[in-house]
Formats: sequence, structure tokens, C-alpha cells
Amino acid sequence: MYYILIAFCYSLSVLPLWLLYRLSDVLYFLVHHVLGYRRKVVMANLLQAFPDKTEAERKKLAAKYYRNLTDMMVETIKLLTMSRRSLQKRFQCDLSVLQKLYAEGRSCQLHLGHNFNWEWANLFCMQGVQFPFLVVYMPITSKAVDRMFRHFREKFGTVLIPANDMSNGMAPWINKQYLLALVADQNPGNPRRCYWFPFLNKMTPFYKGPETSARRYNIPVVFADIRKVKRGYYEAQLTLAFENPEHEPEGKITEAFVQYLEKNIQEQPEVWVWSHRRWKHTYKPEESE
Repeated sequence: MYYILIAFCYSLSVLPLWLLYRLSDVLYFLVHHVLGYRRKVVMANLLQAFPDKTEAERKKLAAKYYRNLTDMMVETIKLLTMSRRSLQKRFQCDLSVLQKLYAEGRSCQLHLGHNFNWEWANLFCMQGVQFPFLVVYMPITSKAVDRMFRHFREKFGTVLIPANDMSNGMAPWINKQYLLALVADQNPGNPRRCYWFPFLNKMTPFYKGPETSARRYNIPVVFADIRKVKRGYYEAQLTLAFENPEHEPEGKITEAFVQYLEKNIQEQPEVWVWSHRRWKHTYKPEESE
């Protein structure tokens, strides 16, 4: 099955982007209007985040989200044969803050949310810095699909660290210089090992691990915001949020990122992934201690 999937993706990847976007239009109609992919989840999440919007406004926002979702699908496939020049034309980001940290001999944590198109962002960033590029990812249940997505990312030299085995995955890098990318708004499996903060109008758990390691090893933390300029074109902004985390009080780094991410979502909500079940856990005061 894996080889069939890879062959199919490569056959699509050689098509020009304008034609892939026509395919995305078809997928959008099927996913949104025919299949109604996770429609209840999307609408419930939008109601949670934007209770002041009307039902019609939230439906319009959902439609924009689905269109961006299917664009993301074909854009990810295009990565298999996309040239460096084409990527640099379509994705813009000033990487000087990362280059400066590398020159100083320091490692770095890059915190970002599930904003489209993070796959293009990963490749652009990896091509523009000298750091070994580590990305935390959640393994997919289907072994064939998981292997395919690992191929997409590892093809360009990315080192994948499984989120469910961070300790072993990071062990070889403890005394080395690296750039670690963390999509920090994933729904945690164990809320007791999380910080709880208000996020989109509800108390939400966030992993303690990224902040804990940043403070323990004094690893600078950079926040990333990805914006969609127009179809097929993105811009990202990097902010050096904490240059010396060891001096920060516990919880401050995570809280700052949560506020940063929420602001970005409110400004361009249609590029964030709304079809994930974000709020599986109920807040209990003792779990925030």
C-alpha cells in the first residue's frame, strides 16, 4: 500500500500548481459539501472560538477553512517535486533570527500552531538555516500513511521526533546544536502533565515539555506566525520571544505562546486547523498545579 500511495503522489506532484488547484476545487466540493468532513467538530470549534459571530458567519468561515484544507493537501503533494526557487517565490520569511542564534552556537526551539502551510514552512526553514532540523510529529495510526508522511518530510533531511517518545527521540541531540520545531497546540494525551490556560474562550491544556527543556537547558524560544497572502503564497514572521528562558518563571513561556497563537488565529482564522478535536479534556484546578 505504501508504494502505491507514494507512486500516486509523485504522479500528481509533477503537475503544475494551477492544475493541482483545480483538483483542490473538486476535493473542496467533496470534502465540504458532499462528505461534510468533521462538520460537527468544525462548527462546534468555531462556536467555541467565536460565540459573537452569527451562524451564517461561522458557516462562511468554515467554507474558507475547507478550501484552505484541500489546498494544503495538494500543496503538500507538490513538495515532492517542487524546486527550491519555486518554494522561495511562494513562501517568504526572514530567517536572520535563526541564523544569528546558530552563529552564536546556540540551539533553538521554534513554536508554531497548526496554521497552513506548515509543511512548506518546514522545508523553507530547513533550506535557509544550518541547524540540524528536528520536527516533533504525532505518528499516524495507519502504518502506510504514516510512512508516506515521514517520506515527505525526511526526503529533505528533516529529523522526525515522535511526540509519544520525546525522551528517546531527543536523547542523541542533548549535547548538540539543533533547531526543534514544535506544533505546540496539539491535544495532549495526559492533561495532568500540562499547563492550563484560557484559549479561545475555554481552559485548555498545553504540554509542559517544551518549556521545561527550554528553561532547563536555556534554549532560546522563537515564535512563528504563518499567514496566507493569497492562494499559493505565504508569509511567515519569526519573533525571538525568550532569548534566555532559564530566567523565566514557570509557565510564562507557554502562556506567552498561547496568547500569541490566539491573537494570530483571531486575525486569520481560516488558516488554522478547525477539524481537530481540541477540547477533549475538562479543566480541573488540581491539574493546573
